[in-house]
Amino acid sequence: MTTIPFISFAKGEALLDWVGLTDAMIAGHNLPKAEIGDTFLYRGPDTLLSRAAWINGLGIAVKSATVFPDNPAKGTPMINGGLNLYSNDNGTLEAIVDFHLVTKWKTAGDSLLGARLLARKDSRDILILGAGNQGRAQHAAYASIFPDAQFTVWNRTRANAEKMAAELPGLAIADDLETAVRRADIVTSATMSTNPLIKGAWLQPGQHVDLIGAYRPDMREVDDEALLRARVFVDSFDTTIGHIGEISLPLDAGTISRNHLIADYYDIERFKRQSDDDITLFKNGGGAHLDLMTSRFILDRWNASG
Repeated sequence: MTTIPFISFAKGEALLDWVGLTDAMIAGHNLPKAEIGDTFLYRGPDTLLSRAAWINGLGIAVKSATVFPDNPAKGTPMINGGLNLYSNDNGTLEAIVDFHLVTKWKTAGDSLLGARLLARKDSRDILILGAGNQGRAQHAAYASIFPDAQFTVWNRTRANAEKMAAELPGLAIADDLETAVRRADIVTSATMSTNPLIKGAWLQPGQHVDLIGAYRPDMREVDDEALLRARVFVDSFDTTIGHIGEISLPLDAGTISRNHLIADYYDIERFKRQSDDDITLFKNGGGAHLDLMTSRFILDRWNASG
């Protein structure tokens, strides 16, 4: 009987690197376009996301995630779930991969690929909005390609920012969000905000803005002016338009047109700056196809390690 591996967080993470993952994502988008099936169920503030993807050449991944915002106050992680990876050849179960491992690396890797393509290479001041687990993952990912950068964190609750700074030597804390945004070369935001935190009036020529937090139709992290001033890119049209408030609300209101969204990763050749003064904005939608690419990358590293 074949033993199906369970790849734990600690053992899997020891095999991974951020640039390798972004390379794998580029390769994944050169394969036939993914078939994606996402469903969202809600109970008040709680969310169940069931995400499935099938890519010819990579196989099938099915991930279920529960997001319960009130959990941390009860001592339970906000996000939980699991991922099954199935064979491209015959559909058999190949691996069960730790949910948090896939989510951390998929989410931060998705944003890192956007920054790798869009941010100025000389970026040195990186602002992280949100002092949770994803903020820590953003720090690790961005540090891999901007090793000389100065990182700053802003969080609604300063005590959580202080805790993150204590864990990451050299990480500064911002008290005034506007000042921090205006100063940054890169702004990466992973908050649970439903009202825009980042104002377009604060943005400066040459900046790159990376938006992660909004995943529901009622959630946004930037205002309309930010979208209008920026050249806007998304990871996937299929998983952002009509699903995430950051994109769907201004589209539905007529604030921006569909043509304002320049490209997604299936047209990666268009992910580029026209000048050093461009303000680029990337919306990380985190679709199931990226879970599949990430979990396949993890399994390939696992198998190569013996």
